[in-house]
Amino acid sequence: MNVTPLKQRFILHFGEMGSRWGINRTFGQIYAFLYVSEKPKNADDIVHALGFSRSNVSMSLKELQSWNLVRSQHLPDDRREYFSAPEDIWEIFRVLVEERRKREIDPTLTMLRDALMEEPASDEDRYAARRMGEMHELIELATGWINDVRDLPPKTAIQLMKLGGSVSKLLKPGKRRDKAAETADA
Repeated sequence: MNVTPLKQRFILHFGEMGSRWGINRTFGQIYAFLYVSEKPKNADDIVHALGFSRSNVSMSLKELQSWNLVRSQHLPDDRREYFSAPEDIWEIFRVLVEERRKREIDPTLTMLRDALMEEPASDEDRYAARRMGEMHELIELATGWINDVRDLPPKTAIQLMKLGGSVSKLLKPGKRRDKAAETADA
């Protein structure tokens, strides 16, 4: 790998984490390389920097494009394609959430909906259907919340994240809230 030690550490770690996230190591390392590169890179640049085969780089770039995680462009007087990661970290987050939802959550919700349309044939199936219904309800609730958060302006999302667990204090009934509710009920 022909990159600075700081970049190398990030790239290698991202490759290791990629395998835990369900993507291959090469995919993760190429994305990390593009993410920390100041200028767009072509496939030859990636091959030279990371030591991967040209075919492995090409396949990974196509996959990264299918995930909408890299953009391609052409530079003046150069026939090669150049790749870069989006600059806006919130855009990257939104893309990742959307792509994971399309690849993992949506198929699960479809399967659960289809399964719940079937009439349970036994007590065992009724129990299974009830449990699947609970799962379906939770996933629907979570995806609704994720969609709401995903669509927030970055500044608002940051404020919400900084609130963390203190949000639950707003939802707990307290003396002020109880008095306001009593006044509204009167």
